[in-house]
Amino acid sequence: MIRSMTTAVNTMNQLQSQIDIIGNNLANSATNGYKSSEANFQEMLYQQFNNDKGDTAERNSPAGIRYGVGAMLGSAQMNWKVGSLQMTGRELDFALTEPKQYFNLIMPGEDGEQTVYTRAGNFYVSPVEGGNLMLVNGDGYPVADSAGQPITFAEDVSNYNMLPGGVLEVTHNSGAVQQIQMGVTTLERQNLMSRLSATLFALPGNMADLGVAPADILTEMTGADRNRIGMENQKLEASNVNYEKEMTDLINVQRSYQFNARTVTLADQMLGLINNIR
Repeated sequence: MIRSMTTAVNTMNQLQSQIDIIGNNLANSATNGYKSSEANFQEMLYQQFNNDKGDTAERNSPAGIRYGVGAMLGSAQMNWKVGSLQMTGRELDFALTEPKQYFNLIMPGEDGEQTVYTRAGNFYVSPVEGGNLMLVNGDGYPVADSAGQPITFAEDVSNYNMLPGGVLEVTHNSGAVQQIQMGVTTLERQNLMSRLSATLFALPGNMADLGVAPADILTEMTGADRNRIGMENQKLEASNVNYEKEMTDLINVQRSYQFNARTVTLADQMLGLINNIR
């Protein structure tokens, strides 16, 4: 009975992690550029009891029994499919239409600035020194151009337009036109990326332990590769969370949790009966 309780408790702890993942997906179902995660389970260590000492030549089933100790969360894979596009009519809203492609942002940190990646294209302008404007995201992080520098331009802007290949066209009141190549990176191995927030990703800090280099994880869109950049203006990419699927998974996890909790209760009652035997 004690082993049954241990097995059920181990599984309950792991199911709680899955509930957290589903809850995070549901909480970000309306977050632009959010990519949902899906939990995958695997069997924990088990013990093999070979209790059949006879001749097994004619036996169809395995000899003995396998006694497990529960299930554990093996990995949380992200769903990288492109979400639906929402028309906003706002000139500084941009949507990437190709999977794996991400905008480049410059995020300050304790060890200096680092490049982070996002598919949330709702950008804004912030005044900087010299009477210029800087393109930033909702958190105030500068949007990087193809050279990794913050995108800035004079403040007398009449309109913004996105050209093919991820080229931001800024038209000034004087009629002058400025074209800026936006920084876009392809994440080749997205599941190795470190998730900083609902929509921000960065290179993992343990690349040496993983045995990979930055070039193995991402590719900068340069030269002719820029022609493959899919980007639309005045639109935003919606979250790719499947609300119906998440609710169904949540119900299944809750039932599994209740089943294992009931196992603990029954094992406790059986132990109580044994202890009361005179």
